[in-house]
Amino acid sequence: SLVVLFGATAGAYGAKLGSDERELILLVWQVVDLQNKKVGTLHKSLVKADNLDLSDQCREVSGLTPEGLGKAEPLDRVLQQFSQLVSSDLKVLGRSSYTLCSDGQLLIRQVLHPETSKKNFLLSDCFYSFYDLRKEFHTCYPSSAAVKDQTIKTMAEYLGLGTDEAEEDFGVWQVKTMVAIIFSMLSEDCNHIFSEPETVKHKYETGPCSKSETVDSETVIRARGLPWQSSDQDIARFFKGLNIAKGGVALCLNSQGRRNGEALVRFVNSEQRDLALERHKHHMGSRYIEVYKATGEEFLKIAGGTSNEVAQFLSKENQVIIRMRGLPFTATQEDVLGFLGPECPVTGGKEGLLFVKYPDGRPTGDAFVLFSCEEYAQNALKKHKEILGKRYIELFRSTAAEVQQVVLNRYMSTPLIPTLPTPIIPVIPPPYTIATGSIRDCVRLRGLPYTAGIDDILEFMGDATGDIKPHGVHMVLNQQGRPSGDAFIQMKSADKAFMVAQKCHKKMMKDRYVEVFQCSGEEMNFVLMGGTLNRSGLSPPPCKLPCLSPPAYAAFQTAAVIPAEAAALYQPQALLPSTRTPQASAAAPPTVTYYPAQAAQLYMNYTAYYPSPPVSPTTVGYIAAPPGAVAAAATATHTPILPQPGALVRMQGLPYNTGMKEILSFFQGYQYAPDDYNGLIQLSDQARSVLQAPKEWVCL
Repeated sequence: SLVVLFGATAGAYGAKLGSDERELILLVWQVVDLQNKKVGTLHKSLVKADNLDLSDQCREVSGLTPEGLGKAEPLDRVLQQFSQLVSSDLKVLGRSSYTLCSDGQLLIRQVLHPETSKKNFLLSDCFYSFYDLRKEFHTCYPSSAAVKDQTIKTMAEYLGLGTDEAEEDFGVWQVKTMVAIIFSMLSEDCNHIFSEPETVKHKYETGPCSKSETVDSETVIRARGLPWQSSDQDIARFFKGLNIAKGGVALCLNSQGRRNGEALVRFVNSEQRDLALERHKHHMGSRYIEVYKATGEEFLKIAGGTSNEVAQFLSKENQVIIRMRGLPFTATQEDVLGFLGPECPVTGGKEGLLFVKYPDGRPTGDAFVLFSCEEYAQNALKKHKEILGKRYIELFRSTAAEVQQVVLNRYMSTPLIPTLPTPIIPVIPPPYTIATGSIRDCVRLRGLPYTAGIDDILEFMGDATGDIKPHGVHMVLNQQGRPSGDAFIQMKSADKAFMVAQKCHKKMMKDRYVEVFQCSGEEMNFVLMGGTLNRSGLSPPPCKLPCLSPPAYAAFQTAAVIPAEAAALYQPQALLPSTRTPQASAAAPPTVTYYPAQAAQLYMNYTAYYPSPPVSPTTVGYIAAPPGAVAAAATATHTPILPQPGALVRMQGLPYNTGMKEILSFFQGYQYAPDDYNGLIQLSDQARSVLQAPKEWVCL
């Protein structure tokens, strides 16, 4: 038997059904006995949505009103009634089993599964298998229109069925016509057999991916804007109703090994990928997620691996992976198993543990653990920040792709500090404030096209370009080095900023409208240095010191951005005391020109703090100088900060309660440079967030 099913939402209709996240408001169904060619009672049920604001298209097509829907039952009650009425009709027809049949895949995959997932209730098993009438029709009538161009009306016209849509209620005509189409397909001329239903996966299957594997680029998407704590299961839930390939979720990590809010997702075929693209800007919690096309090469770069050790670790299917960070370097497998305890047994015992190590075999303090079910994993996560030895251990959800990225690619396996003779650009430049004060003489541009440059902004500003301060255009990159879609502009006065905000707000740039807000220099400065400015107000940055962008960014493509004099070797003032000679202070580097006449852009890290699960091992993020700057620095005259080579040492792994007295006692018998211990500087919390090097001191 078939249960012919039709539905509608409060928003888009037809080919865009479900693309706008609107809720289901109508279900119509009828049981069809294929063997005896009989039908059961036709049922129509309204569904009460949480948001009864109907779109104009919905009102026009369906004729439904918010008043009528307000008296209906919620979706969970309607689905219970659906199951009861179908069972009753089957009993009358003398049948026992059935499969759903819908007009296309959108109602099942893009409406019912996502909505019930968000509302946290389960669909019955019948919704995980269904027939797509359009595909079945095209199989039966190969000369008909392509599947993507089919509708109930075009299929009826092809068969010459003379049904009048205006004579029936919305939804009733659609179901009656679908039933008539099915009976035509069952006629002696066609004798069609419904044999291969569409399926929806109950859950996402984890698994490894080999770099030698071929991945079709037509099956991969990139999801952007994910919460930092998102796991592969969270992403699979976002795409509920669509079939993700086994091991097809790869969380992306940045150059520091931290999750960057992006993921590559591989689907079983291009049809599923195309449906996934329709979920662009759908919500995960309170965040909207951007969905774009990606390539198979990009997926393999993130998810692919060839290590036998990792392959063996990930060979156990359908396991929950937990990442442990902060393990003592002397921790053994027995120590970890004892820490987790009997309430969360590890799959395979010691075989379910994978320690992350440096290329030279030293432990990093990270490990991955396998659990056979969600219950054991939840018990393990409850041990977050409990003590093992003398250290607290952090536990996070992880994925197979993250295991391969951390273990195989070894983002953090580079030397801790480069050879001292090689000139470096400091992480923290000389103190420089872009703008200060509470006068609202700046504007913020939000929603810029990612390809937009300063020339585009100047064209966008029009006549107001003449009111921009010199060096007053500041582009903003996010922490991955990509355009964030934001820019700040310093105007000559608050009145000019107000006029620009009024004139240019929601004006189009290329194919996007741009929002323009008036703000102060202080607000602009905070955001450029990692803070946030939103409806909730101003949140200061975790670190109030700006960070230079990595050399791969375009900021280093022009010598005007970093003058040759600034490329000389010197240490950040937050770490080392100033030189105790008058000559050194007189030779301070000049201020960096952030917006030269050649229209170079201000490229700054959008934030220096990553609230994603930390990565081990930690490192001081020194940035190699661009070749041109290094060459210039070699010929430049500068006063070295270090009194002699090798005078700087770094201590890692100190207890958090370590004081100056313990440090001096540790170095007893060695001569350290300054009197009254000015050379011994404990890192502040802000410096930690920039350098990402907890539990450390620097001694001179």
